[in-house]
Parts: sequence; structure tokens; C-alpha cells
Amino acid sequence: MAAPEKTNHQEHPLANILINVLIPVLALSYLSKDPELQQALGKAVRPWHIGPVKALIVALAFPIGYGAWHFIKTRKANFFSALGLVSVLLTGGLTIFLWNQDGTVKPNADILFGLKEASIPLILGIAVIGSHYTPNPLLRAFLYSDSIFDIPKIERRVEETGSHEQYRKIIFQATLLFATSFFLSTLMNFGLAIYFLGDLDHTATNARELYNEQVAKLTGWGFAVIGIPILAFLFFTLRRLLKGLGELTGFKDDELMLPR
Repeated sequence: MAAPEKTNHQEHPLANILINVLIPVLALSYLSKDPELQQALGKAVRPWHIGPVKALIVALAFPIGYGAWHFIKTRKANFFSALGLVSVLLTGGLTIFLWNQDGTVKPNADILFGLKEASIPLILGIAVIGSHYTPNPLLRAFLYSDSIFDIPKIERRVEETGSHEQYRKIIFQATLLFATSFFLSTLMNFGLAIYFLGDLDHTATNARELYNEQVAKLTGWGFAVIGIPILAFLFFTLRRLLKGLGELTGFKDDELMLPR
């Protein structure tokens, strides 16, 4: 009975990131339009245009709700919920700070938003490296997971051959490569923010509207411009990890990984 209980509590990194980071950011992008400003600009007011403060509350509900559910279920804090909470507070708080009541936007919105966008992957990259020295490395949550790799079999072979030092070296190299993908995302996020918000006329009466439109575009393009290279980098990291583990253990790829 113990094995099913463990499986039920297993983390799902993609679902974690979706619920705790991506959905809240999308909520902020599309819910933050102010109905009064929309009317003043002669724009259509949609039911989901609830303003930046209410949008922040809605977006915060996702990481807070998921984090509470996860804690009740496992009695452990959820790293992704904490990350999502920080991300939402930064995005929502920055929006409230940058938007003026008269419809204009404070200057240097592109730099400030770019720094905000760059901060989350930078924190993740540092956390990936730092967690390598803890009992729960993030590489195990994202890539070298016991839902993908047959880690007990791999570590039994390491124990049999006494190749602990080589094994630690392979895992650390994979950790550095994995963290590099987040550092790459840091630079690309900042550059994308400058590209979309750099020409924003912050003194225009509809600057808030333009700002919101550009942030929505930035979010959409970010999935392609940033997501595809990062996925390619992760695939490269996975192949390097498989190659290193294969040379160390003598196992083929299908022996290193769990049957799908």
C-alpha cells in the first residue's frame, strides 16, 4: 500500500509551472484592463476587464490555492507555488506601480519590466545550482526524475562498481547545463521586453492600453521565442545525461529510462 501513496504525492513539474506561473501571468495580462479607462478611450469593455488590482488578486489565487492544497496533501511547501507567488507579486505590483490614473505610464517601463521578466529564470537557475547541494536537487524534479529514469537501478549499478565520484560528476554537469537554460532565458526575457516595450509612448493618454497590449504580445511571443530554444537546450541536456549514465553503467537508453 505504501507505493501507491508515494505515487499520489509525486510532483508534476509541468502542471506546477502551468498553474503556478503561466496561468497567473496570462490572467494578469488579459484581466488587468481598467473598465473606466476602456470607456474613456471608447474601447469595448469586456466582462473579464476587471482592473489591475482585482486581476492581481485573481492571479494570486492560483499559486496560493495550489500551494495550500499541496501542503495539506503532503505537509511540504511547494517550491513552484512560492516561485509563482513571487512572479505574480512582481508582475502585478509592477503594473500597479507603472500605471498612472490619467492613462499614462511611468518612464523606463521597458527596463523595469525586462528586469522583472529576467528575475524569475535567474532565480530558478541559481536555485537549480544551489539545490544540487541539498537532499532535494531541482534537477530531480524537472529532468532526472524517478518518473522518467530508473534511478534505483542506476544507483545500484553505481554502488556495485564503486563509481560514486563519476556519478556525482555526471549529475553536476547536467545540473550546470540545466541551469544554463534558465540563464539563457534570463537574457532572452530581458531582450524581448525591451523589444516590445522600448518604443512605448509613456505620455500618451492611452499608454496603459498600449502597455497592456504589448505585454500580452510579449507573453504570447515568449512561448515561441524563448520556449523553443529552451526546450532544445533541455533535450540536449537530456541526451548528455543519457550518454554519461550509459557510459558509466553500461545500460542502454531504454534500460536507463522507465518504460513509457
